[in-house]
Amino acid sequence: MTDFRSLHVPGSPLVLVNAWDAASARIAEEAGSRAVATTSAGVAWSLGARDGDVLDRDEAVAAVRRVVAAVRVPVTADIESGFGADPEAVAETIRLVVVAGAVGVNIEDGVRPVEEQAARLAAARGAAGDALFINARIDEYLLGGHDFGAVLARAQAFVEAGADGVFVPGVVDPATIEKLVAKVPAPLNVLVGPGAPTVPQLARLGVARVSLGSGVASAAYAVMRKAAREALSAGTYASLTEEIPYGELNSLL
Repeated sequence: MTDFRSLHVPGSPLVLVNAWDAASARIAEEAGSRAVATTSAGVAWSLGARDGDVLDRDEAVAAVRRVVAAVRVPVTADIESGFGADPEAVAETIRLVVVAGAVGVNIEDGVRPVEEQAARLAAARGAAGDALFINARIDEYLLGGHDFGAVLARAQAFVEAGADGVFVPGVVDPATIEKLVAKVPAPLNVLVGPGAPTVPQLARLGVARVSLGSGVASAAYAVMRKAAREALSAGTYASLTEEIPYGELNSLL
């Protein structure tokens, strides 16, 4: 299997079309993805929970296990903030995710003080050893903030605590991304969607990892809503014109 860490190359980004179950993971792999990443929101929604530290840890780990079993490429798991109230609980989550077969994780900081989050990341590193790629998510921009200095301070602290990469969702401005690439002391991951710079543009800025996050799962559920409303109102089925043929999808699994 390809070494997951080696796929994080500034200027030649790893593109991750985040999956939420075995079928979506296989679709990503069949399309040519060099690795598969899960989306915590998509996983939670598919299992009947809201995103945001609501999903039961055992269910989340079981979902990772199913995705790993379905594909041959490396799998990195979005584990929200670690499914634990303290560093030791985060460490236990990491041990379970490693046993499930993941070679990477995302751990988000939310509104936690930097020292507390650094302790959680250090616990994760201690539990994983060197084998696991830990991607530290910094939510300053995602939560509506604009403090570039705070992002850099967190990035420095998180890398010192053991993070391998830094994920800064919520920023799509090319000038800011370029500054982050120059200042963040680790491979930079950005979140993309409609209106964001293209992958070639992000490559030129030096980004090492590009994630679609929960956007693909949201779009899939939008098709479900559109089809349901169409069938229950007009009685037609035009929303299904772009479906993957049954036999083709079935053969992927």
